[in-house]
Amino acid sequence: MRIIKRLDLYILKNFAILFAGTFFISLFAVVMQFLWKFVDELVGKGLGVMVIAKFFFYATETLVPLALPLAILLASLISFGNMGERFELLAIKAAGISLWRTMRPLLLMMFALAGASFYFQDVVTPEAENQVLLFRYSITQKSPELDIPEGVFYNGISGINLYVKQKNPDTGMMYDVVIYNLRDGVDNAHIILADSAHLKTSVDKQSLELQLYSGEQFENMRSGALLTKVVPYRRETFIRKYLLIDFDTNLNMADANTFSGSAKTKRIQQLTSAIDSLKADADSLAWRYYDESLQTTLYVYKGQPELTDAERYASTELDLDTLFAHLTPAEQQQMVRKALGKVEQQQMDAEFKAAIMKGTDTDIRMHEIRFWQKFTLAFTCLVFFFIGAPLGAIIRKGGLGLPVVVAVVIFIAYYIIDIGGEKMAKVGTIPVLLGKWLSTIVLAPIGAFLTIKSNNDSVVFNIDSYKTFFNRLLGIPQKRHLYRKEVIIYDPDYPSLLNRMTQLTADLRAYRKQTRRWHLHRWIINVVSNRRDPRLAHLANELEACVEELSNARDRQMFIYLNQLPIISQEPRFHNRLRRELKQAAAAADKIVSHIQQMLKQ
Repeated sequence: MRIIKRLDLYILKNFAILFAGTFFISLFAVVMQFLWKFVDELVGKGLGVMVIAKFFFYATETLVPLALPLAILLASLISFGNMGERFELLAIKAAGISLWRTMRPLLLMMFALAGASFYFQDVVTPEAENQVLLFRYSITQKSPELDIPEGVFYNGISGINLYVKQKNPDTGMMYDVVIYNLRDGVDNAHIILADSAHLKTSVDKQSLELQLYSGEQFENMRSGALLTKVVPYRRETFIRKYLLIDFDTNLNMADANTFSGSAKTKRIQQLTSAIDSLKADADSLAWRYYDESLQTTLYVYKGQPELTDAERYASTELDLDTLFAHLTPAEQQQMVRKALGKVEQQQMDAEFKAAIMKGTDTDIRMHEIRFWQKFTLAFTCLVFFFIGAPLGAIIRKGGLGLPVVVAVVIFIAYYIIDIGGEKMAKVGTIPVLLGKWLSTIVLAPIGAFLTIKSNNDSVVFNIDSYKTFFNRLLGIPQKRHLYRKEVIIYDPDYPSLLNRMTQLTADLRAYRKQTRRWHLHRWIINVVSNRRDPRLAHLANELEACVEELSNARDRQMFIYLNQLPIISQEPRFHNRLRRELKQAAAAADKIVSHIQQMLKQ
């Protein structure tokens, strides 16, 4: 018992060290993917280091539940791969300890990590998601950092068009500057021409300070002057002029409750309450729209586009064609126009209501998706462990080579299935419960299969076993591969083998003549009954016995003839294949008989 406890500590220690490293690697990978996705929102905003650091800190918190399953998969693959490569698993199994018992201490750790993942998603992630959404929204509302190009008009400052012919990047001076100040309106435009200028941001970052040198300023003197032929204006010539422009370059955070209604920022209790409220609102809205639709039916009676409620329910049948025929042509055209207008109005109203109901349904599904995601990501930690641990014990390769490739392939497959299921759940193609658990439904049986096979020491990745299976299934003949032995103790008894091979050749040809060709009904009977011919089994065994004895030959030509002998299949379903094998075996046996006769003569 004491040895097992020490073994548990040893396995936990190795796994914990690997898990710590793989977790940070996985987290770095998903954060880089997040960076490439949203890098366009950060470029050109003039954000400070602290702002970017906070943004990535909150983004990292939201990505921890996604990085945790990948880290578990990679750590379990490497951990059990290392133990298999160092023959530690072999020693453990030799001591009578099963793989399932070896995985037990780590399984307790996986339950703890799954619980931590669930708690993290329910407590930490909603607040982090809220902060990420606030940062993204505030960053998009922030004015871009000034980067005035040369030779074109720059309109990055609200109400001002700025033209710079040439810039000096070392001194920051701009030359041949033209400014159109339209903040007071087009009628009161201010036009400034300057030989040179220098632009900088104020200390409080609330405005821009523009210093102009050797220029002129033009402005209209009367509002609405552009509508008259004579435009009064004022002209000013200056040597140095200061211009202060309002331009807020700070990052102003949005209100903390801006995204309080988003499903990403809610905990489980809030999601449950929100789902119930949204469903109740959707039901009441649907019933109200239904009642309104019953009251918007179009009736026509003696030139009147609609009837009152009393007249509508009092009339049982209306012959609309007869009523319409009694109207004058002008009245008929008027009725048609009113009817078309009513139908178009009802159609637009129906489309508007359908869009509202669709948006409500989408909001409900988004809340349900976030609700189930907290459970699926936690359960994925267990599924990935049951995939990675037995897979590492099977492939028996440690390090960061093959395990990383296998882990990435499995994680990509999981991610594709999960994203596909989530998108189908969003649009309502499949239920939300099925969409979010789809990846688990697909991968959980794989983990159970690998665990059972690895615990029973079954050969899962033996290519030869699969090759043999498909060869038997498809009727592909097996090839013989014999090589000359370096040490031979007993030479073959060639006189006896000559008689045996001669008789075997005759028996093979005789059996082939009795074998019928392939027929569908005979194939079905053989497959169902799985009957085997004892005579064929005797011929196959006799052939293998002769080959085994002739494999002690010293003559190289003998091995060429032996490798031409097929391995006779005893499967009862492949008659055409059996006829070919019998023919090939008889021809090769004739060559062997002739070769033995030549050897005996010598």
